[in-house]
Amino acid sequence: MSRTINLTLLVWRQGKQSPKGSFETFQARDIDTDSSFLEMLDTVNEKISLNGGEPIAFDHDCREGICGACGAMVNGRAHGHEKGTTLCQLHMRHFNDGDTVVIEPWRARAFKVIKDLVVDRSALDKIMAAGGYISVNTGGAQDANSLPVPADDAEKAMDAAQCIGCGACVAACPNASAMLFVSAKISHLALLPQGRPEAARRALAMVREMDACGFGNCGNERECEAECPKEISIINIARLNREFIKSSLI
Repeated sequence: MSRTINLTLLVWRQGKQSPKGSFETFQARDIDTDSSFLEMLDTVNEKISLNGGEPIAFDHDCREGICGACGAMVNGRAHGHEKGTTLCQLHMRHFNDGDTVVIEPWRARAFKVIKDLVVDRSALDKIMAAGGYISVNTGGAQDANSLPVPADDAEKAMDAAQCIGCGACVAACPNASAMLFVSAKISHLALLPQGRPEAARRALAMVREMDACGFGNCGNERECEAECPKEISIINIARLNREFIKSSLI
């Protein structure tokens, strides 16, 4: 049943060119518990604008948990405390009347703060550009069953392909590692026959680009797996390590 709650928000504010930021306090009044977290921020921003203030900047696009554009730390948790949920899918019914909610941007050397809760995640795009694709010339379109794929491999590949590149794994990791992201992208191609011809080059190129972008190393803390909105397994990191070691020996 829908109800309304009142919250105190501690929101990180940082200008586009400012090297430092700070928390500002906002009151979120009469928030419908059926609304999403982003809709709550919309409501707060509307009141800020009416009072002549600068709205809180945050990333969003589809608001359906598909695009991976949204993302912020909510009370120290990437995308909030609900498991397998993006920020846009986090609903206010999971908060209590009178709660204080701390909202921060992703924290990582490779994710520079652009403004408030918005960070530059183009480093993930650079990793993808380094090898997260299939480029071999395969000629015309082949029949659907001409390259048989074992059902188990197909399921594992699809599970890895669910990664939306939101960056929550990086934000949750104490080392700001992008290993879960990279391993998901490498796994879903390495498990399929179409991706095998370039597997060695792909693993080397993507890991090297990940290091060049300033991401940390995996420490097997498993925060990435716990906070991933698509629940990508760290088993993929083990597969990435195997692919990388094999490619290094070629």
